[in-house]
Amino acid sequence: MDISHEWFVGFSKSFGLFYLIALSIGITAYAYWPSLGGRFDRAAKSILDDEDGPAQEIKSEDTPCR
Repeated sequence: MDISHEWFVGFSKSFGLFYLIALSIGITAYAYWPSLGGRFDRAAKSILDDEDGPAQEIKSEDTPCR
């Protein structure tokens, strides 16, 4: 059996296509999985819950010069 360069190129393109399709389906299923909805909601709101007030200004005396 003589395997040519064109066969390897075709195989690698086909494998890459099906790999990326399967990966996309897996990521989409993970993102829309019903039991993970609470985790994603907490992550989306956690950045808003972190702020207690306005940002503190850093004084130039506290930062070292380089």
